[in-house]
Amino acid sequence: MRVGRAVLLSVAVAALLPVAAQAQAMLQPPPKAMPANPTADQNDWYKTGIIYEVYPRSFADSNNDGIGDIEGIVKHLDYVQSLGIDAIWMTPMFPSPQADFGYDVSDYDNVDPQFGTVADVDQLVAQGKGRGVKVLLDLVVNHTSDQHPWFLQSKSSRTNPYRDFYIWRDPRADGSPPNNWASIFGGSAWTLDPKTKQYYYHFFYPQQPDLNWRNPKVEKAMFDAAEWWLKRGVYGYRLDAVDTMFERTDLKDNTVYPGVDAFGVPNQDHVNNSKQPEVHTELQRLRQMVIDKYPGRILVGETWTSDASELVQYYGPRNNELQLPMFLNLISLPALTAPDLRQRISGVETNSVGGWPSFALSNHDSRRAASRYPVPPGASTDDWAKITGALLLTLRGTPILYYGEELGMVNNDPQRIEDVQDVIGKKGWPKEKGRDGERTPMQWDASANAGFNAGARPWLPVAPDYKTRNVAAESADPNSVLGFYRTLIALRRTHPAMAGDWKAVDTDDKQVLAYQRSGGGKTVLVLLNLDSKPADVALEKTDTVEVERPLAINRALLISGSVHLDPLGVYVAEIKPIP
Repeated sequence: MRVGRAVLLSVAVAALLPVAAQAQAMLQPPPKAMPANPTADQNDWYKTGIIYEVYPRSFADSNNDGIGDIEGIVKHLDYVQSLGIDAIWMTPMFPSPQADFGYDVSDYDNVDPQFGTVADVDQLVAQGKGRGVKVLLDLVVNHTSDQHPWFLQSKSSRTNPYRDFYIWRDPRADGSPPNNWASIFGGSAWTLDPKTKQYYYHFFYPQQPDLNWRNPKVEKAMFDAAEWWLKRGVYGYRLDAVDTMFERTDLKDNTVYPGVDAFGVPNQDHVNNSKQPEVHTELQRLRQMVIDKYPGRILVGETWTSDASELVQYYGPRNNELQLPMFLNLISLPALTAPDLRQRISGVETNSVGGWPSFALSNHDSRRAASRYPVPPGASTDDWAKITGALLLTLRGTPILYYGEELGMVNNDPQRIEDVQDVIGKKGWPKEKGRDGERTPMQWDASANAGFNAGARPWLPVAPDYKTRNVAAESADPNSVLGFYRTLIALRRTHPAMAGDWKAVDTDDKQVLAYQRSGGGKTVLVLLNLDSKPADVALEKTDTVEVERPLAINRALLISGSVHLDPLGVYVAEIKPIP
């Protein structure tokens, strides 16, 4: 249909408003509780779904001890459902000495008491199911804790049956480590055990010894652990550090480059201890022997790839590996520009034939997107949150949101080394401040501790903006980041074009990333001005005859067949495309 009288009136009213406020003049507010995903029980539910990463220590503290817990997540499932989330990915809650905040697992079949019990996970699964929210766990496949019973046995003697669960090697003739491999957390990747006089290998901390996946007994033990939770109703796993599961058996030195990292160690290319071909064989076996036995279960991969052509390998030759290898390449971009994004997204569209894309812009190891890039004059971090949210939620593929991203939460980095919790920050200060800043407590309301708890001081300080940037305040403000996310998520779940194809348009524009989504006989145009200067985009350059109706707008205005976008402006509209 053509632009109706009501829409024209909305546009006229919007023209009298500040550009940033137009979306609210044009759009109906989304429902407070999103309907259940119509494909929720199908094997491909993730293709229309949204995954929400929850960091248990920081989401909600039900027993007021300062540390978030599983019961706290259960109590906020109504909020998760109201967002329109299909699955939560919960970072490790297994028993752990917490050397790396849970990524050093000492028991894969239990729950750390600070987070709750196995019964609490069962409750989370059951309560989530009643709301159409699935639960994914974070499975640490590369290594265990040095306090895991397997490793305690392994290091007890060279002849222990568990010795080959890990990677042990003799020193060089001079007593030094077997090769030059460096840990990405600083120092050598080898630690000498004085009792058995051999070195054990660890890509990460010394407290995280690498498993020897070439040992069939390791495979069986890990596959059994994965199946243990699937039987309890968990819907799959985000696989941690999959790239580092295997190493060259000949221990060839890595190439060293000029300069040093944040820990003072010479830079090196980890070509010999990451991304080995055996990784894909093992992931395919996990998929075949465990995951595919349970309908609808999925594997999400922490897959750091240089480009989309490398990413496609993680789908497997017959789409028999990971359903969702995350394209994390966008996180590593020093700046978000239209040409860079266009190239990378087009690469994913071209290369992931038969596979399903997955995108993220924030997580527990990376600075929050709203804090990562310079703010242009006249804009704010809220505008960064809105434009990155618009990008994630209008691309073809599964978006993975990080808790608080929908509020525009920003990093709250420590200002003194005395305040640092993360060992990375303690070792690398001041060049490396660690990951505390992106892991601060979820901001629920304006009460003490942002509603995270009502008792002890939270394990990390609440960000100082919590009194205005929180769920309660933003739920009441249609101009908020949360309001914008709700609009985009409702659009994603209900508009037929958002289940269809993706196509880049106006591909020469250096300021504005422009693309169309088409499906069900409808087409949606997305314009994102990632530049620090205003931009004007003629609709004819985007293969558009006219705007049928605006859908989500921030800092943008339609005037006489052209869209004006302020810096970080967003314009999403249903259009009538040029035949």
